[in-house]
Amino acid sequence: MSHGYESGRLNLPFVGIATFGKYPYQPDWDAIEADVAILGAPYDFGTQWRSGARFGPRAIREASTLFAFGHAGAYDHEDDVTYLGAGTRIVDLGDADIIHTDTIGSHASIEAGVRAILKAGALPVVLGGDHSVNIPCINAFSDHGDIHVVQFDAHLDFVDERHGVRFGHGNPMRRAAEKPYVTGLTQLGIRNVSSTAKEGYDDARAMGSDILSVRQVRKLGVEAVAERIPTGVDLYLTIDIDGFDPSIAPGTGTPSHGGFQYYEVLELIAILAKRQKIVGIDLVEVAPDYDHTGTTAILAAQLLLNVIGRILHHR
Repeated sequence: MSHGYESGRLNLPFVGIATFGKYPYQPDWDAIEADVAILGAPYDFGTQWRSGARFGPRAIREASTLFAFGHAGAYDHEDDVTYLGAGTRIVDLGDADIIHTDTIGSHASIEAGVRAILKAGALPVVLGGDHSVNIPCINAFSDHGDIHVVQFDAHLDFVDERHGVRFGHGNPMRRAAEKPYVTGLTQLGIRNVSSTAKEGYDDARAMGSDILSVRQVRKLGVEAVAERIPTGVDLYLTIDIDGFDPSIAPGTGTPSHGGFQYYEVLELIAILAKRQKIVGIDLVEVAPDYDHTGTTAILAAQLLLNVIGRILHHR
């Protein structure tokens, strides 16, 4: 290849195929050799308002290339740590197959992907999709042992059933709480006019949930909030982008004002990553067509890369 210089390709962020963070693409789910595996779950038929999160995985991957400048890792001067440095093993598996209008079939495909990642001993990081994709993600942990779910969200998502619907984006935390291996939930950012009725809150607390609004989290501070999360159990993180304030994350189906800022969420997760094992992550509800600046997808990619870097560093 003749490009006029000897040191190889510069490979700027806007060049090439947009895998997550420009990490290698691995289409063979039986050949995952990595510490972290990215899986897209472009399913959004669980929405009750604006759809569009099916394009979330593509948008987050595209945005993640901003942080892929090709030099070794990401140096954080505050922590004096180079995250995602040499030897970081991350692969992008592409997307689970989605069957239009078929919730059960699509969810089964997502679950198969997460199970393949867990079987390979890697950390699954799932890009949604609407929040219903958390249901197959949690299903995939049935052989793992106990987990505690930490949710960042504007909405409680604890509806049991509405008109026969049990697997929409208002149901995932209820479905998680029903699992014998989910020992409890910490639900953060829940606020204001919500999609779950009072009975749902009562049920959630009865089933082991600790529910805090954004204002309650700020009043307590992130260290005190982290102290409320049980130790001695593996953690699963489910991050709904609408947990963040729509001023920084407008690209979502159900924006809710009064949300988190970036560092509040990163600092809390950083404490947890240092303290105990995080065994799974999903980030959902990025609907890029509602945000023509791309800021929402950049927030998702930036948060995930920083969280993955911290998890790997503390391992």
